[in-house]
Amino acid sequence: MPRSSEGTFNGVIGTTYKDSRPDWPKNASAPAGSPNVVFIVLDDVGFSDLGCYGSEIRTPRMDRLAAGGLRYSNFHVTAMCSPTRACLMTGRNAHSVGVGIISEWANGYPAYQGRITKKAATLPEILGDHAYGCYASGKWHLTNMADYGASGPHGDWPLGRGFSRWYGFHGALIDQWNPELYEDNHPFHKEPEAGYHLSTDLVDHAIGHIRDHVTSSEAKPFFTYLAFGACHWPHQVPDSYIKGYRGSYERGWDVIRDERFKRQKAMGIVPELATMAGRNPGVDAWEDVPADMRKLGCRLQETYSAFLEHTDNEIGRLADFLESIGQLDNTLIVLVSDNGASPEGGPTGAINMRKHMTHEQETVADALGKLDTIGSEYSFSHYPMGWAQVSNTPLKWYKKDTHGGGIRAPLIMHWPAGITARGEIRTQFHHVVDIVPTVLDCIGVQAPKIHNGIEQLPIHGQSMRYSFDSHLAPTNKTTQYFELLGDRAIWHEGWKAVVRHKKGDDYDIEDRWELYKVDEDFTETNDLSHSQPDKLKELQDLWWQQAEEFGVLPLDDRESERAREFLFASKRSRYEFLPDMARVDRFLVPEISDRSYSITSILKNLRRDTEGVVFSWGSRFAGFVLYALAGKLVYEYAYTESVSHQMQTDLPIGDASIEIRFTRKGLNAGTMEMFVNGAHAAAIELPKMWWTYSTTAGLTCGLAGVPLSENYKPPFRFQAGIERVIVEMADDGGDYREAQAWTVFKQQ
Repeated sequence: MPRSSEGTFNGVIGTTYKDSRPDWPKNASAPAGSPNVVFIVLDDVGFSDLGCYGSEIRTPRMDRLAAGGLRYSNFHVTAMCSPTRACLMTGRNAHSVGVGIISEWANGYPAYQGRITKKAATLPEILGDHAYGCYASGKWHLTNMADYGASGPHGDWPLGRGFSRWYGFHGALIDQWNPELYEDNHPFHKEPEAGYHLSTDLVDHAIGHIRDHVTSSEAKPFFTYLAFGACHWPHQVPDSYIKGYRGSYERGWDVIRDERFKRQKAMGIVPELATMAGRNPGVDAWEDVPADMRKLGCRLQETYSAFLEHTDNEIGRLADFLESIGQLDNTLIVLVSDNGASPEGGPTGAINMRKHMTHEQETVADALGKLDTIGSEYSFSHYPMGWAQVSNTPLKWYKKDTHGGGIRAPLIMHWPAGITARGEIRTQFHHVVDIVPTVLDCIGVQAPKIHNGIEQLPIHGQSMRYSFDSHLAPTNKTTQYFELLGDRAIWHEGWKAVVRHKKGDDYDIEDRWELYKVDEDFTETNDLSHSQPDKLKELQDLWWQQAEEFGVLPLDDRESERAREFLFASKRSRYEFLPDMARVDRFLVPEISDRSYSITSILKNLRRDTEGVVFSWGSRFAGFVLYALAGKLVYEYAYTESVSHQMQTDLPIGDASIEIRFTRKGLNAGTMEMFVNGAHAAAIELPKMWWTYSTTAGLTCGLAGVPLSENYKPPFRFQAGIERVIVEMADDGGDYREAQAWTVFKQQ
């Protein structure tokens, strides 16, 4: 007799239970002795930044994991976060699964969908079929931004791709002090308490997920994915950590880089005969950097180091918890950075990085006036690219580049029950696509050929388990391609061909390929392209073959411009928002840049003492808010964390219609007026405004989300009634909006 939705029923059904025999569905199970699995992903941390990779930065807990396991010195990732995470989740190449670039820059071609194809089951989907409990905390960045809304669709959120629980964030970066978070399948409103920091919160949730799992499913293994926002900018960390590095970097980036290089050689991370790559273009000798820039740069680097040390401490808390419940020995911990260190801070770095990068350049003098805010909730900082080059010691270039500085990453594997080596280094070439097959090999299961009725792509990676037992074993890989934003590279049997593509150049005519024997030239300093043109041609041809095989094409060197089609395709001219709704993500709010618009709030039962936020859009770094306080109705526009514009009027009593009306009078500038029940009440001139998507936070109605005004403390809930808030937009302006708004996405 068929079992209607549970497969075939193999029991017997008689007249009563006495002459019948039941048949229970067989539950999935993991192979005996299967290890737990923990992935720890660092963000924008360079090859040399960990103490066990040569750094002066204090990372004792990660160093302890390395001392109890293995470090890999020839491990590679993609040059940006989403593609690396797609490889890490699937064991397939990023383009093949639709994530050849970060999710915000999807362009509609198969390789660039901003989400993982269902043809590639993720590791939690695979492990879930073998009775693993799967839990995620932290950065996801594998969902197309069109799907960030509370109503989804949620199929590409973590719970849609195999995890049972998720606490974290979409997108590339996040405010560590005042984050906008999600829990499972909905936006989550966090009200940070004193001493709050996101990294601590993420580890608390990772520990909580594991605690719940072992309490209810002690016999089943678990997979925990912990992806920090650290150390992507903004670099934000408790001041006590920053003070621990005060004065540590006054000798400058040339000296620190040289010291790291010497330690790397002494450790065996870098071959003894390796030569350090020269300074990248745009990085001056430290002695030639003006004194004020040196002062700023040192404080920014101190903060970065403190941020990483703080993250290390949180990783230690997780390891301690695993040990306390007797699970550390049989847990395979994989710790990796998603790409090389970021040069986005430019020559000087910045305290308000979003403003500096997307709106108007911050001067060194301005930054020095706010030096003591660096790392606090009043900063959104990033270090100069000279310090990013130190992070990538001894390699050339950075994140987004397919040279070593962008793609060679630290990798630590710790599994006392399965790895007998302690504190050893492995030099075999490997890539992030090799992690999933390694995990499956350690567990003893295979990736499915069909998952949920969908035929699956083959796993592209190779298991690294063979390397656990021998540093002498040759790599089992022969070829690995790389591509990002037109930069291309290919590694093949110890050789590497690479091109750093200049945006807008012809790929065939203007690109200049380089050739390195990287199994002898660790730092890619001896270019053999002129002396061995035949070998270069062989590798170039092989790159194109790989591009066809793994679906890389079409090449696209555009960055944030790719997002324009989504941002302006389906926007309405009228929106309505309701009180206590879920937060609207900043990429999904009405597009009001460089155009006239009105925001009308229909309020009920106002009293003289009514207080609270009617609506809030953005944060103290860029945004605006309407709130009632001390008998006044106040509109405040935050231009920066230290500059705001306000207008106010007496708070009406009873029911009222409050209109905030902006009239465009110039390039993203104009007059903001307030009308109460149709009567003019106040006005201010706004000489320069932000474009919509460069705000650092989304939109809330009836309460404050993240801090915006210094005149109240979130959540500052509105104490009267809100019927609705209506946003209506005119069709004036727009050339500036569509030509420039895409620049906000350079921040990723």
